[in-house]
Amino acid sequence: MTMADNKFSQFLSDHPRMIGVLFSMLVFLSTTGAAMASETASTSGP
Repeated sequence: MTMADNKFSQFLSDHPRMIGVLFSMLVFLSTTGAAMASETASTSGP
């Protein structure tokens, strides 16, 4: 485990709400990316 991993783990253990915030951001960004990709892919022909 590197020093940066240890600091991040320590930060999350000191601030447990941030785990939920980071997870929510991950879900939001992944669904937004999927929606943008499907919108772009559905455009057809000239």
